[in-house]
Amino acid sequence: MPHIQQLDSHVADLIAAGEVVERPASVVKELMENAIDAGAGKLTVEIQHGGMTLIRVTDNGCGIAADEAPTAFLRHATSKLRTEYDLEAIGTLGFRGEALAAISAVSRMELLTRTADAPLGTALSLEAGVVVSQEEAGCPQGTTMVVKDLFYNTPARLKFMKKDSAESAACFAMVQRLALSHPEVSIKFLRDGKQDLLTPGDGKLQSALYAVLGRDLALGFTPVKGSGEDMTVTGFVSLPTCCRGTRGYQHFFVNGRYVKSRTMMAALEEAYANQKMVGKFPGCVLHLTTRLNAVDVNVHPTKQEVKFGSDKKVFDAVYYAVKSTLEADRSRPSALPDIPRLAPKAAQDTVTPHQTTFRTMTAEQFRKTADKPAPSLPLHDIAARPAQTAQPVRAATRVAPTTPPQPVRPEPKPAPAPTAPPVRTAVPDIPAKTTPPVEVAPETPRATTRVAPTVVEKEPVPTIPPVEPQTPIQPEPETGPPPEPSASGSGGERRRSGESELCRERQSEGYAACADEIPWRMAGEVLNTYIIVEQGDKVLLIDKHAAHERMNFDRLKAAGYTPMVQTLLTPVVFTPPAEEGAALLSQLPLLERFGFEAEDFGGGALIVRTAPDDVDAAAIPDVLLELAGRLITCGTADPDSARDALLHTMACKAAIKGGQKNGEAELLKVAKAVMAGEVKYCPHGRPVAIELTRSQIEKRFGRA
Repeated sequence: MPHIQQLDSHVADLIAAGEVVERPASVVKELMENAIDAGAGKLTVEIQHGGMTLIRVTDNGCGIAADEAPTAFLRHATSKLRTEYDLEAIGTLGFRGEALAAISAVSRMELLTRTADAPLGTALSLEAGVVVSQEEAGCPQGTTMVVKDLFYNTPARLKFMKKDSAESAACFAMVQRLALSHPEVSIKFLRDGKQDLLTPGDGKLQSALYAVLGRDLALGFTPVKGSGEDMTVTGFVSLPTCCRGTRGYQHFFVNGRYVKSRTMMAALEEAYANQKMVGKFPGCVLHLTTRLNAVDVNVHPTKQEVKFGSDKKVFDAVYYAVKSTLEADRSRPSALPDIPRLAPKAAQDTVTPHQTTFRTMTAEQFRKTADKPAPSLPLHDIAARPAQTAQPVRAATRVAPTTPPQPVRPEPKPAPAPTAPPVRTAVPDIPAKTTPPVEVAPETPRATTRVAPTVVEKEPVPTIPPVEPQTPIQPEPETGPPPEPSASGSGGERRRSGESELCRERQSEGYAACADEIPWRMAGEVLNTYIIVEQGDKVLLIDKHAAHERMNFDRLKAAGYTPMVQTLLTPVVFTPPAEEGAALLSQLPLLERFGFEAEDFGGGALIVRTAPDDVDAAAIPDVLLELAGRLITCGTADPDSARDALLHTMACKAAIKGGQKNGEAELLKVAKAVMAGEVKYCPHGRPVAIELTRSQIEKRFGRA
């Protein structure tokens, strides 16, 4: 049987170090907390290679006496506790006396310190927790701790360390939290010789917030101040319009200590109920000040979780402080864009061949046509050539916003009539030797709309032989006997004509062939979100965003996603949370494979210089943050899973939005995809259409 024996002191120190020193960020945290407890007003943190080779923390605090310097590195040696009653009201960041002993056990350490009344300071060197040398040294008042070769004597722990970029990001995040917890301390952070952070130390939380989170985020925060029973809540919270897609911007502090509190997080998000967008989370920097004996901080090895005497009081204090602030806010969202843009033209309900909201040409198609020389056309051909869209020019020239939109039906082929007058184009002076105009029979009279001096003035568009035979917008072949002339045409003939034309259009666009399909028509759109389609004795409501999102996802995935990369005129700079930023920096080759050329911009910010053409520049931060969240959650950088995650995000961001006004051709394109059965569910699993039958409607009206 195994025998019980006491472990060697070195092994015991290594076990204790495993509880306190998890990674370089843990060392930074412990040393900075000691400096703040020593009354430092200025603090400098320097790391190299993610903190694995060097961590240096320098402060101007009270210092350590020469005869007490070796004692500071013994286990359970501290100046912050004296009796057991002191544990009931802990007001310092550190109190256990284990940090320096644990750090020195797994590294090589150097100490340089001097008190205010000592003429000379003390230099101390340790290796694996053992004092190697101690001597007098000249130094300013304060303490400098140097940690080298972390985990050099524990290979088992060393192999679990992440890349230098990830470890340095974790150290930076820890420095940011401590800077927000103590704005009265000026904190400087140097990473590989480059300064990434400097707080003013003027005691104002807003100044620290501006220095840590940056200008763009700080402008979206509003101050909070409230009080409850023996509690005070102060700080800043983000406006409902400035919520983010991650909880990484939530910072909670209790009596100056950074904590992770589910109670405070739930109270914060409950205060934003019915005020923020779904899937967005508020940011905050909230300080809760309460009696020292009302909170127990000695319940977690890293002291990042605390236990409150009354969770309900904490919840109410945070909830009512934040809610009252949001209700009192009367500001409105700024109309300024995130990036410089050209002034838009006058709003028109038009759809042009080069519109960017709804793309019908894939990257592969563009590559095939990019190098093709443009054909040289006579002037009259240029004026009379129909637009290269899925619908005739008529759909692109409907500009009257005050007239109620007409129901969209599959258009019949125009029936030529030998006696109809010729269509007059916007280029009247055509030489006599040019091709004579084509005569067509007029359709139902419509208002003439003049859109541009080079487009037709009357409808329908004349059937002119196209320059490129493969253009899919020609409603009928170039040759063949014309249909029987008719003055008006019966409804049944028009419907059958529209059905056959729709089938030909779908086959030309890659949809499944129509086989005895019930004719349908697009009746319009309601709430700028749902397309109404009538088919037989039923009505369908189509969610245009969900349907278009699925169309984008299928198109990108079927093409294997070789993105067409666009270089941004103005690079996008944004500051992600530290953990998400580390995930993105560690996967820069993967981002480049997906079309994002990004790099570290300093100060925790990322700069993005290129992006796929499907992603708008304003949506780049949200796309990358969502991708970073998936990488963190999955814990892997598998290209296939990351690609699907990116495609989901890009398909959503590039899709037309609910509440957005779209042209008739855009809506009809979405409706065609749904009615053809190509789109049933969005990539997130939501249905794209719901069906109402005649009997269901009549029951609601009491007619059945």
